[in-house]
Amino acid sequence: MCGIVGAVSTRNIVPILLEGLKRLEYRGYDSCGVAVHQDGELRRARSTARVAELDAEVARDHVQAGTGIAHTRWATHGAPVVHNAHPHFSRGPGVSEAAVAVSGRSAQAGRIALVHNGIIENHDELRAELIARGYLFSSQTDTEVIAHLVDHLYDGDLFDAVQRTTVRLRGAFAIAVFCRDEPHRVVGAREGSPLVLGVGDGEVFLASDAMALAGVTDQIVYLEEGDVVDLQLGKHWISQRDADGRYRPVQREVRTVVAHSGAAELGPYRHYMQKEIFEQPKAIADTLDAVPGISPELFGDGAHRVFSQEIDSVLILACGTSYYAGSVAKYWLESIAKIPTSVEVASEYRYRDSVPNPRTLVVTITQSGETADTLAALKHARALGMAHTLTVCNVATSAMVRECRFAYITRAGVEIGVASTKAFSTQLVGLFLLTLALAQARGLLSDEQEAAHLTALRHLPVAVQGVLALEPQVIAWSEEFARKENALFLGRGLHYPIALEGALKLKEISYIHAEAYPAGELKHGPLALVTAEMPVVTVAPNDALLEKLKSNLQEVRARGGELFVFADADTRIESGEGLHVIRMPEHYGALSPILHVVPLQLLAYHTACARGTDVDKPRNLAKSVTVE
Repeated sequence: MCGIVGAVSTRNIVPILLEGLKRLEYRGYDSCGVAVHQDGELRRARSTARVAELDAEVARDHVQAGTGIAHTRWATHGAPVVHNAHPHFSRGPGVSEAAVAVSGRSAQAGRIALVHNGIIENHDELRAELIARGYLFSSQTDTEVIAHLVDHLYDGDLFDAVQRTTVRLRGAFAIAVFCRDEPHRVVGAREGSPLVLGVGDGEVFLASDAMALAGVTDQIVYLEEGDVVDLQLGKHWISQRDADGRYRPVQREVRTVVAHSGAAELGPYRHYMQKEIFEQPKAIADTLDAVPGISPELFGDGAHRVFSQEIDSVLILACGTSYYAGSVAKYWLESIAKIPTSVEVASEYRYRDSVPNPRTLVVTITQSGETADTLAALKHARALGMAHTLTVCNVATSAMVRECRFAYITRAGVEIGVASTKAFSTQLVGLFLLTLALAQARGLLSDEQEAAHLTALRHLPVAVQGVLALEPQVIAWSEEFARKENALFLGRGLHYPIALEGALKLKEISYIHAEAYPAGELKHGPLALVTAEMPVVTVAPNDALLEKLKSNLQEVRARGGELFVFADADTRIESGEGLHVIRMPEHYGALSPILHVVPLQLLAYHTACARGTDVDKPRNLAKSVTVE
């Protein structure tokens, strides 16, 4: 989603700003821009093209300076057009319309330049107030309101003006601001949206993600909720807002962080999504690498006492693909660890009345660790008195890991494709380990069972490699799917969430409308949709529900529907008229969902390729969803 980079230095920082934006491109964006303090003026370039085009424009216009900010925007308020792109300039009383070029470059357009991630909920009332004071608006964004408000409250000290501004904002934000009248100074603030400070040799940086600063500095400060940071040449100050709205100086730890660039090589693959699908055996192996045996302490010191004595239920909070991982985990947790488990869509959880239980283990699942809805849901659960928190996350330095008492860090590596693949499969591995750890702490896991589960887990990379070998057969199916506009996905038991994930993948990147149902629900409504033009994808493992599933398949065939079945080898489901079968290499018991999701990922990927869509950057979507 939106990305921020800022810098104060004695050297030209424009290449650093643009390189930082390029490292954040994989998150998805609609527009980009950069603003600098050059020759006593504010100068800006903005574009609805890619950062590479912005880079060429900046070079052509000789934009260079030691102080500046840059941004990639994923549109929330206002369409993805140039005049809504960041950075925004203030346009206070006395700044004429002619002084501002609405598109492209501008100079001397007010005195404040600002970029913003997040959503300001009270922007309408602030806009009305500022218009009454003579401020001119050139965009439909909530961000421009912040720039004008900082300008209105500015009295010679930008740090003070930003602090006074943030007190008046409601919502989530990370901002970076500089002022025409104060060269070599940038001020940042965060509330509900991530922001980090980078400390260099005589220079300082801001970014929404440490990855943006890879190769520039590895000295990182993770700003906390309510922090405002003042960046000047070679130094910085941080203040934090207390419960009374007053700011007090604070110290934050400087950490050495090795941040890897998102610009990984594609190698022999057409897209990052394909590469990441094929990286799953290694990602799973890496995630299991530090697991010598099952122990609650895999999740942090003190976990055994909490798991065995202080909890009696589990609440899982997640969004999107991570929610489906949590839905699989519910089956595991209740069948293996025998602990009552509920799974909530994080974006809904905090907006309904629920019955809190202080003996609940609150588990969040997030690839980035910065998902705004999931972070907000976690804080809501804590506010209700549920203090036992744990996250399964792919980023060890993320806000989610810092907010939770316990954590399991998956080792999927950087995932660039918007549609999650290897992050999902490693989340499932982490959640299965959590299931076993809880079962052990509750006296429900024998030594023999532990050994059997560990053997199955360690064989997973080889088993997934066997599924990946099915790619040619999946490609053949994808040619037919590419001509369709709708699809149904069916699964039963713990494979129902896998059907949901398969449908999500297909709709995300191919733009084919897809829905998933528990197969037993077919006759309760969805069967009305079944025709020869509606492909029905079915996940068919050889488990206790197989015979019931076969009956559901017959219901589809009797209505002229065309079935595409991913079946375990010993299910005795044979190809025939209107029934296409791809056989999985082996049945994998409780871990079967991790294998069965892989061909669904491949089906979505190759269908999207056949339709010619932008696989890695599907329309309207972003990789890291840092706004509500």
